[in-house]
Amino acid sequence: MATLTAWKFSTPQGADIALEKLQKMQSEQLINVQDAAVVSWEVGRKKPKTRELHDTKKAGALGGGFWGLLFGLIFFVPILGLAIGAATGALFGSMADVGISNAFIDDVRQKVTPGTSALFLLSSDAVVDRVKSEFSGAEAELISTNLSADQEAKLREAFANED
Repeated sequence: MATLTAWKFSTPQGADIALEKLQKMQSEQLINVQDAAVVSWEVGRKKPKTRELHDTKKAGALGGGFWGLLFGLIFFVPILGLAIGAATGALFGSMADVGISNAFIDDVRQKVTPGTSALFLLSSDAVVDRVKSEFSGAEAELISTNLSADQEAKLREAFANED
């Protein structure tokens, strides 16, 4: 089963660094990165920069349309305000059908701000102990996941800030 997670990093480069580590671990067969997208937001910019890991030939890849819709709802709809009205409600509803709730969108919107970055990851087959050791002390915050409560608690523990 694929896991969709969203991670926040305390620097604009943090998500890119994490994705590079994950791609290296994938080449070592420690995780299967099915799809990913990075949001980086430099201080002083009005909006974040997004980048998708395009390999839609892979089984389970979400594709640019999904990421574009998700990032549009999170980062750009607030800028447009109520100008798009009912269409926004329909989009929120369609995202809820795939497990992306209004609460998730609001949570990401509040946490991913200028000076931070986020990694949105669809993955499977992780060798959890090896992934955990690779990211020890990475100062990443798990924003959302479709993991069970027990699995989520273990991930949060693994990525906790170790001062």
